[in-house]
Amino acid sequence: MVTINGKEVVLADNTSVSAYLEACSYKTDRIVVELNEEILPKDRYAETILKDGDCMEIVTFVGGG
Repeated sequence: MVTINGKEVVLADNTSVSAYLEACSYKTDRIVVELNEEILPKDRYAETILKDGDCMEIVTFVGGG
């Protein structure tokens, strides 16, 4: 089980960060991912596999004025 934005989520084995983000329709140019209290560089989303016990926070940037 993985904790994502404070909620426990059960994912299929070998789910990458990018696969999760795509499945949830996140636009990667408008977010930052923190995995286990460290910012995950965007170029590592595809290679980073979410594991049992991971904690991921997805922060979305919102424009305004």
